[in-house]
Amino acid sequence: QLSEDVEQVSENPTDEREGDMEVHEDSSSVILPDGELGTTTPSLRFSKTCLKNVFSVILLFIYLLLMAVAVFLVYQTISDFREKLKHPVMSVTYKEVSLYDAPGIAFYPGRARLLSCKHHYYDHIPPLINPGQPGDIECTTQRINYTDPFTNQTMKYALVVQGPRDVKKRELVFLQFHLNETDQDFSAIDYLLFSSFQEFVNSPEKAKFMKDCESSYSSWKFSGGFRTWVKMSLVKTKEEDGSETVEFKQETSVVNYIDQRTNPRSDQLFFVVFEWKDPFIQTVQDIITANPWNMIALLCGIFLALFKAADFAKLSVKWMIKIRRRHLKRSRQVMNHIS
Repeated sequence: QLSEDVEQVSENPTDEREGDMEVHEDSSSVILPDGELGTTTPSLRFSKTCLKNVFSVILLFIYLLLMAVAVFLVYQTISDFREKLKHPVMSVTYKEVSLYDAPGIAFYPGRARLLSCKHHYYDHIPPLINPGQPGDIECTTQRINYTDPFTNQTMKYALVVQGPRDVKKRELVFLQFHLNETDQDFSAIDYLLFSSFQEFVNSPEKAKFMKDCESSYSSWKFSGGFRTWVKMSLVKTKEEDGSETVEFKQETSVVNYIDQRTNPRSDQLFFVVFEWKDPFIQTVQDIITANPWNMIALLCGIFLALFKAADFAKLSVKWMIKIRRRHLKRSRQVMNHIS
């Protein structure tokens, strides 16, 4: 039988080749529709798929890192905003004026007597002709008695004088007091500055007005035997509730007065000058540097980036799952055809 088979093969070599070709064609027609042709194509496709998967994983980690950074920025932004709300920043602005609202100067002379009061300009004060003698009183003054706001028992006597207004002309107010007798080693006169003399004049209860001023403002002194030069500056402070308070800052310089009267006397002379330091009104207010609109815009941008990153990560995961399923499906098909 083997010799007969060999003879048949030797007699029909072309038929065997044709049969082999048909077998190969059949096998190729069975395996190749869903598989890859040749040995190089499946490896290339597998390497591309692997690279795509690795690249997708790297991108996924990058976007997760960006999401973590965005979450930290959200937390830090909210923390900074709350911290700035608790600690506002003090803002100082200066407003230049040509005329001030004339301040009120309340003197507490005690036994001393006002001898003269004049308004001068351009810092020019002429020499005194008769020091210690009554002179001209050209200032607007008012006298008032009221009870001490701190004890409610002691009566206080105040002499209220209208202060300077014109800052460009360097308007100043020069006052001279005289104290005939004193039983103290040091003699001084107290004075108080408040923001508006006109408010005092228009007030229906001047005693109450002065009590409120004494409770709100600080008082100073100037001594006898000297010329005290007071330069005032005005500071307005805006409170959190919207109210506005006014206070004075002052620079004081003292010059010795040389008493050239012929007969030495035991009385005391007081000289004091009031003028404005500069034409700028200082306004102080607390400002919250945290802007809620900027914070809202930043948070919107961060949340938009978060949603975009989450959407990209979701699509990347779906794409990786899809590629993996397709690869497994092809592997199963190849194994089935081989088996």
